[in-house]
Amino acid sequence: MEEEVLSQDEVESLLQAMETAAPKPTRRGSDGESPDVPARLRTREKITPYDFKRPERVGKEQMRALQTLHEGFSRNFAASLSGLIRAMVEVKLTSVDQLTYSEFVFSLENPTCFNVLRASPLEGNIILDINPAVVYPILDRLLGGRDGSTPLRRPLTEIELRLVSRVTNLFIAEMRRAWENVMSLDIAIERVESNPQLVSIVPPNEVIVLISFELTIGQLRGMMNLCIPYNAIERISSRLTANTWQSYGKRTATETTRGRITQQIRRSPLEVSVTLAESRITTSELIGLRVGDVITTDHDIRQPLDVIVEGRLKYRARPGAVKGRKAIRIEEVLPAPMTEPESREG
Repeated sequence: MEEEVLSQDEVESLLQAMETAAPKPTRRGSDGESPDVPARLRTREKITPYDFKRPERVGKEQMRALQTLHEGFSRNFAASLSGLIRAMVEVKLTSVDQLTYSEFVFSLENPTCFNVLRASPLEGNIILDINPAVVYPILDRLLGGRDGSTPLRRPLTEIELRLVSRVTNLFIAEMRRAWENVMSLDIAIERVESNPQLVSIVPPNEVIVLISFELTIGQLRGMMNLCIPYNAIERISSRLTANTWQSYGKRTATETTRGRITQQIRRSPLEVSVTLAESRITTSELIGLRVGDVITTDHDIRQPLDVIVEGRLKYRARPGAVKGRKAIRIEEVLPAPMTEPESREG
């Protein structure tokens, strides 16, 4: 049997084929991926960590609506609180977050001003926590001080609780106004505690919406927290979407609302005055006037009188009497004055 001898060209082609078929060592890039992998096979999705202990049950639309709603609340509450304590108070919305009830409770100071509120028709309770850093300066102002008190680490006394209830009632009043475009809330204080860990309105792992405000009184600052459990707003979550919340504030007028507004306007008092005549006299003539003197004017008795309503010329009228009382008869209704267009700078 004859042996087949390969030529040099055939040997080189076989070696080249073996090198091509052999697997190449995989090189990793800086991002941990092989550069030889086609781009279409690489995943482009970013991995987002998810904590099952803190599920985000409230949607982003609802969170934005709550933020917008309470931004307006903070401005109105600041004005009301400034009037109560006779000092400038700044209230700023700092955050709207989702977390568990246990995380919220253990983040608070002890003792603190922990108000348990009922907001019907919402289910369950909501919490208003006022930090002692601002509670005691407010009490100091209400009792005639000058913001010089330092926060004390003790529960509030009965007298102090009565004074703090004035602040809480202001909060409740402004809260009702802020929510009236979403729904009418009947908010009342159920009890006030000093140790937040003794109050359990929902299970520890229940999701709550924490709305935090920063109060600034002079050089002092402190936090005020509003805790709303998710089960309290679960049924009305559709009303808290941004579009729905804005539409509540832009409802079209109905016949009932028009009738109420018209009825209120009709009962509004107006000042009506009639100019009989105008004349000029000197100071010496004014001092020399006596009973029975006659002041002559240039006004013709046949000319109509000017009738002025709330400072604006509205009618022309004739003088007269009805049942022994002085009266006027409207002769002409004057057109409303044209307002000048605003000048625009180019």
